[in-house]
Order: sequence, then C-alpha cells, then structure tokens
Amino acid sequence: MKPKLLTTLKTYTVETFAADVMAGVTVGLVALPLGLAIAIASGATPAQGLITVIVGGLLVSALGGSRVQIGGPTGAFIVVVYDIIMRFGMDGLILATLMAGAILVVAGILKAGSLVAYVPEPVINGFTLGIAVIIATSQLGDALGLTVTNLPADFTGKVAALWGARASFDWQALLLALLTGGLIVLIRVKLPPKVPGLIIAVTIGSAIAALPGVGIDTVGARFGALPSTLPLPSFPEVTLARVQELLPSAFIIAFLAGVESLLSAVVADRMFGGSYRARAEVTAQGVANIGSALFGGLPVTGAIARTATNVKAGGRTPVAGIVHALTVLLVMLLAAPLAGMLAMPAMAALLIVTAWNMSEPEKWAGYWRGPREDLLLILLTMILTVLVDLTFAIAVGVALGLALRRRGRERPPRDWHPREK
Repeated sequence: MKPKLLTTLKTYTVETFAADVMAGVTVGLVALPLGLAIAIASGATPAQGLITVIVGGLLVSALGGSRVQIGGPTGAFIVVVYDIIMRFGMDGLILATLMAGAILVVAGILKAGSLVAYVPEPVINGFTLGIAVIIATSQLGDALGLTVTNLPADFTGKVAALWGARASFDWQALLLALLTGGLIVLIRVKLPPKVPGLIIAVTIGSAIAALPGVGIDTVGARFGALPSTLPLPSFPEVTLARVQELLPSAFIIAFLAGVESLLSAVVADRMFGGSYRARAEVTAQGVANIGSALFGGLPVTGAIARTATNVKAGGRTPVAGIVHALTVLLVMLLAAPLAGMLAMPAMAALLIVTAWNMSEPEKWAGYWRGPREDLLLILLTMILTVLVDLTFAIAVGVALGLALRRRGRERPPRDWHPREK
C-alpha cells in the first residue's frame, strides 16, 4: 500500500516541481467553483465544498496510489448527499461519510479494489446518465431565477415545485446563465487546458451580476460569508441505532467513491502511461473520507475531469494534487469574501454544463447501436436512478447485469475517456 508520492519523490527534480506547481494551481482554480457549486447543489453549505476540496484533495494525493489523481467532491455524489441530508440531517451525512471511509480502508486492506471489474459498464453509464438528469434539473431554479423554497429531494416533486414557481422567472438570471455556460464551452474549445476556464467564465458572469441595477443572488447573499479558516476537527455522535440506520448510505458512498476513483485512475494511466496501485488508492480514498468527515466536509472521490485536467496541464506526480488543495486553502484564507460574490445563475450554468458532459452525449449513438441487453441496462438504471433511488438502481442494475454476464455473453473491452467538467 505504498503511496505513489514516496515513489515519485525518489527521482524528483526542480523541473518536475515547476510543472506540478503550474498544474496544481490550474486544477485548484478549476476545483474552487466546482467545490462550491457541488456543495450547494447537494444541500450543504459552500464552506463544506471548500473543506472537501482542501482536506480530501490533500489526503488523496499524499496517500493515494495514482501519480496524478485529484480528489474532492464530485457530481456523482450530489444525489446521494442531498438525499442523506434530507432524511438524516447534516450530522447523519457526516457519520455516513465517516463510516464509508472506514469501509474503504478495510476494502483497501483486503485488496477489494479489483471488485470494480464486476460492475457492468452499462450500469455505470446508466446511473451516470440519471445523475446528470437530476443535477441539471436541480439547477434550473437558479438558472431561471425562480424563487423556490424547500425544493423536494425526489425528481417528480422537484419538477412540480419548479413549475409552481414559474411566475418568479427572472430573464436576467437566464441570460447570465446562458452567457456563463457559453463562455465555459468557448474557453474550453479555444484555449489550452492550462487556462482555468471555469473560474474565468464564472468570474465574468459574477462581475456582470455585480453591476448596478442587476439584482441577482450570490453565494454570500444566500449562505452568508464564507469562512476564512478551516474548522477544528470534531467527531459526530455515534450510537448503535444511528450506525444501523446509516449503514446502507455508507455503503453506497463507499461504492461510488471506490468505483469513480479507480475509473479515474485508469483514465489517468491511459493518458500518460502510468500504473496506479489499486490497494493504496482505495485505502487513501477511505482516509480522505474520514478526514473530510472529521472537518465537516462531504464525501470524497477521485474526480475524473479534474484528474484529466491535471494531466493535460502538465502534472506528473502527487505534488500537483497537493498544490491544488493548498491553492484552494490559500483562496479561503485570503479571498473568501470574493468567492462569496459568485453569482448563483453562473454557478448553476457551471453545473448544468458539468451534467451535460457527465452524460457523454458523444456515446449515445453507440449505446443505441450496441447490444440490446446493454441498452436495457442503461435505460433501466437511468430511469430507476431518476424516479426511484440511486441505491435501488445500482442494486437492480448490478444484479441484472451479472445475471446477463453469467450467461456467457462476451463483452467488448472497457474504453473509458475523461469527462470534461
């Protein structure tokens, strides 16, 4: 379970350090608005998003088995976190995340990382599509400037609440969301990966929102001032009844963290020819989730898009991931009030673009032309994720997928590509 950091430091050079610092700062500026937006969409506070990026990202890079993995909050957890908070409160989420971390540590010790190979790829594609639909739907209120109180957790209730608030539509919010989303896409297409397009686009959109006469909601106005320091670690209240109640949620957090982090490590290795250590990576994800929970943060996993951004920006060792976490910490210490001025429609546009890219529309035609069984698994998992529950969707999808695989049907090899968020 030797961390990659110890291996890479043996041959570390000044040139490598310079490249890692540039990549780390770039990814940190990408992770900053994403961490805020994901936390808000999850029903948590913006501060918890920053804490997760800093603590989780630092531990994943320091202890992980990948040279370039970037850890932090991801869109895949929005649905799970929102549901846990609605059902069990913030304390329940903290305890569930802590338990998930312990499960991942045990999984790493037992070399359970290889079990991800048994999860059918159509199931992963299906729940990713479902999560993308839920994320995009949850952001429509801010993108349209709607006044919605107590947005329901379930999809149908959410849609009904948004429709009921249609009279509060604000065209300024919509224009700002469209402008920010367009800038994100334009910068990504026209400029090199080293340019932190997300923070540039969101900053431009927020600057426009701050002009006199434009009354658009901001992060600070809605949630109060962002903290300028990290909180002290604290342990949640633990009872046997609470542990039993939260165990299913802890397992789903651990499952998602393990699957997404290992897939991210595979993608990263294919991008630059590395070789990750599954045992160390899973264990590090467990420690990172424990650390994030103790500081009041959200679940942590390897972020595929941010990891890909790190590789494209020149990061080649875990030092880049450590710099990424320290960059966000520096912003928290020195510029928290500025981060609080980010406009809510701009943040919504960021997550809607993220959801679109998560869905990987370039693969939709391939899904349709592929085996009927795979298409069935994708659609079933997606529909169950959106309309029922992510845990139930994954359980049904994996069970059906393994049953189909047991019939001996050959499957094409996996071909994972980084999702641009």
